[in-house]
Amino acid sequence: MWKFFLPLLVLFGAVVEGGAWSPEASSAASKLDLIERGHATPGSIVTFTAREINAYAAAELPEYVPRGLRNPHVELGNGSITGTAIVDFVQLRQAAGESTNWFLAKLIEGEEPVRIVTSVRSANGEATVYLRRVEIAGIAVSGSALDFLVDTFVMPVFPDACVNRPFPLLGNIERVEVRPNLARALIRPQAARPSAPVAAARRGR
Repeated sequence: MWKFFLPLLVLFGAVVEGGAWSPEASSAASKLDLIERGHATPGSIVTFTAREINAYAAAELPEYVPRGLRNPHVELGNGSITGTAIVDFVQLRQAAGESTNWFLAKLIEGEEPVRIVTSVRSANGEATVYLRRVEIAGIAVSGSALDFLVDTFVMPVFPDACVNRPFPLLGNIERVEVRPNLARALIRPQAARPSAPVAAARRGR
């Protein structure tokens, strides 16, 4: 179930070491389970608050990132997600079982404040998370340097994460809307059944 939120969470480190299942985390898990099992009412809207999303990540993701991220903070806006965290990129790779060569480790060792701004677009059972801005210690990172950071430090930890390209949404979700302090999953409406006369006419052909 956590894979539904993964593309939204992985980019800004929404994880707390030693997380526990709070009421907010349990609420998010129950909603995800409802969607995954196909039990969400067709045409309904399932809402996840920012507190639920962060709590769910805190409980679910530490096994994937046991160290290297702390003090995360996530803000949801109109079609945007902004997050900050303190990141140790060397420890992040070590947590994924990846080694870092000595020269690179010396360049990036230690903790740095990271700020990431993304936008989210969603329709027709898919969503795309676009990287809009990345700052490390207040310095903007873009171009080939940003590609290197994503390929070297994000993808080894979350190989299924999709960045700047569409990914399928969970179950029967039609689209996801991100608004201030909440995300909404819009469930596909139930397909209309043909009326009895139409059905009978088709059988008589």
